Amino acid sequence: MARHIYRCPLRWSDMDAFGHVNNVVFLRYLEEARIDFMFRLAPGDGSPSFSGGSVVARHEIDYVRPLVHRHEPVFIESWVTKISAASLTIAYEVKEEDDPSTVYVRASTVVVPFNLESQRPRRISAEEKSFLEKYLDKAALAA
Repeated sequence: MARHIYRCPLRWSDMDAFGHVNNVVFLRYLEEARIDFMFRLAPGDGSPSFSGGSVVARHEIDYVRPLVHRHEPVFIESWVTKISAASLTIAYEVKEEDDPSTVYVRASTVVVPFNLESQRPRRISAEEKSFLEKYLDKAALAA
């Protein structure tokens, strides 16, 4: 199983009054990683996959340890834990690149492909499913 890697820069404004990255900011980090992951398929070869839109149906976040501002980016690994006919679940770990045992956040997002024209959810295409399966954690499915 492959994992998508995204290096996410931290911004000074990400800090809260307590000197660490605010919990809400992590949703932005996850969004950046998710968009980078999902749009790897679509724009390069003119594929329409995922370019028609998607919506977030659910987020789940476990904050493991505080992250303080620094100039080095955080390392976000993303992979797929579930693919159904009309949704997928992406898992993430926000961690240190040079020390992967230092995890700040573990999270997951349920994403629903969406047809912007009809304003309705749509099914995952065969092309999208083929792309997603490369990142599917089959061990998570068995558990």
